[in-house]
Amino acid sequence: MTEAPSATCELGAPGPAGSREAVFTGAWRIDTVRFSRPDPAAPDAWTGCRRLILKDGGITAWDSSLVVYLRQLAASAHAAGVELDDTALPEGVRRLLRLADAVPERKGARRGKQSDPWLARVGIRAQRGWADLVSSIRFVGELTLAFVAMLRGRARYRKSDLRAVFHECGPGALPIVSLISLLVGMILAFLGSVQLRMFGAEVFIANGVAVGMVREMGALMTGIIMAGRTGAAFAARLGTMQVNEEVDALQTMGFSPMEFLVLPRALALIVMMPLLAIYANVMGILGGALVGVLMLDLTAIQYYQQTIGALSLQSIMAGLIKASVFGVLIAISGCMQGIRCGRSALAVGEATTAAVVNAIVYIVVATSTISIIYVLTGF
Repeated sequence: MTEAPSATCELGAPGPAGSREAVFTGAWRIDTVRFSRPDPAAPDAWTGCRRLILKDGGITAWDSSLVVYLRQLAASAHAAGVELDDTALPEGVRRLLRLADAVPERKGARRGKQSDPWLARVGIRAQRGWADLVSSIRFVGELTLAFVAMLRGRARYRKSDLRAVFHECGPGALPIVSLISLLVGMILAFLGSVQLRMFGAEVFIANGVAVGMVREMGALMTGIIMAGRTGAAFAARLGTMQVNEEVDALQTMGFSPMEFLVLPRALALIVMMPLLAIYANVMGILGGALVGVLMLDLTAIQYYQQTIGALSLQSIMAGLIKASVFGVLIAISGCMQGIRCGRSALAVGEATTAAVVNAIVYIVVATSTISIIYVLTGF
């Protein structure tokens, strides 16, 4: 059985003088599901009608849904040259209708559906890219000057903040770095065992895991983890300070935001990244050892000897150089997006997303470039 509508509008037949009544009854509320109302845009809605009388036939409740429908009805009637009489409506409804008519829609306020030509879009994106590049270069220059001021003992920042950021970037990141690095080492050992087992050379799994973790995977996975964990946190924190106008307050008091906010975070991340990479290397080698000893019948002494024989100071330094570069890139990406954040909650979210995405892209490009340089120079 169909349930009766709870809000209705009934249009009467046109009278001798061309007048017509629209009687409203029921609860006209947004949460009312069942409506019965004529379409004001129907082709035959105003045939033979010159005057429309709006009447309250028992409106029990109403909100903006009634006003919106009356506006649509009035616009359609005005386009058809029909006079509207709303004197029989509730006083509150009539006041809202008068207010809506008294404040006309501003021209150009609506978003246009017409898009710019493709050449114009390319030009706009090129201009934005150039502006971002100039802003990035300026940010790096200001950060470099802040580091120089720190080395000269003239940078102003709180040592308590520096200690807190060091703890956040270092010990605070150990659990997630431990888990990911251990699993990456186990994955490398599993993948290597599939191929080496065909030649009876499972013992060389230790060599592959050690070199792979030390030269590439340890620094790379640590960089990606810190980009998603710490870089995003830096962007969100600095962006929220921009929204709350705390950065403006620091500038008003004579403090440089670059020295007071960015410098401690960048310094902590740059210093802790190589240390975290070393820790990730150890955990990755330990993960490979778990697979080699527990599943591939290798002894712990065999695995240890193969690992020591495969590692060299050159390989360790190659990974640490990458980790240091990744630390610089993550710090620049996170802090720059936070400092350049807009003044809204949406801008904070966009800055956080941009910080993570840009940092990961920078890391991938940097590790590819550095690896090519290593190959060309024989490092």
